[in-house]
Amino acid sequence: MVGVCFITKDLAKICATKYDDFSDIFINGLAKVKLHNKYGIIDIDGNEVTSIKYDYLDEFVNGFSKVCFNNKWGFIDENGNEITDIKYDCVNKFVNGFAKVCLNNKCGFIDESGKEITDIKYDYVSTFVNGFAHVILNKKWGVINENGNEITDIKYDFVYNFVNGLAQVNLDGKWGLINTNGKEITHIKYDYICDFVNGFSRVLLNNKFGLIDTSGNEVIPIKYDNVNNVVNGVVMAKLNGKYHFIHVNAS
Repeated sequence: MVGVCFITKDLAKICATKYDDFSDIFINGLAKVKLHNKYGIIDIDGNEVTSIKYDYLDEFVNGFSKVCFNNKWGFIDENGNEITDIKYDCVNKFVNGFAKVCLNNKCGFIDESGKEITDIKYDYVSTFVNGFAHVILNKKWGVINENGNEITDIKYDFVYNFVNGLAQVNLDGKWGLINTNGKEITHIKYDYICDFVNGFSRVLLNNKFGLIDTSGNEVIPIKYDNVNNVVNGVVMAKLNGKYHFIHVNAS
């Protein structure tokens, strides 16, 4: 929870004589001050938590603030400690425990200790969602985990987010599925893969429909003109103008 309080009159007088500008609101006991076009942080007693040296100092989000010094970026924590070297060309705010950082037109991630969990080598990185992030290198996509390990080869043309432990991947115009270990649980061969409903997904190949389960098994052959979603373990499939009711079991 964010603690907000206003600067006292006595401290305001002190700040007015010492700084060119200052915030009259403390958030979690900290306020921003400005002197000679440089910024720093003071605490509720007026003590300088940081040197007044930064060209830019952002608001604290999740305990950290983006700072800029000599056109380079890094982070400080609420104790005023620089948790990174101020060396990056740009940085994003921390989201789910990680922040995107860029250097020499390449990107990677740091954790809340300031440690680079990946090499700064990717052309693009997404935010972490459910423990995984997308990365792009040489126009190819892959997935990394929160340890910074690449769980897939960087080879796909597109990768969706994981939903219930599975993610759709595209390669050369075809679709397949990977699990959270990065293993391809289907061949990358389908023209389309629908979202899973009740443990099954409709798949399309050469204008024919079938059904796969969450293990990637084809539980209904890819031969039907249409296949409905499974309801109460039964699916209705159309073939040559006739409808068939087929019982299926989840793996």
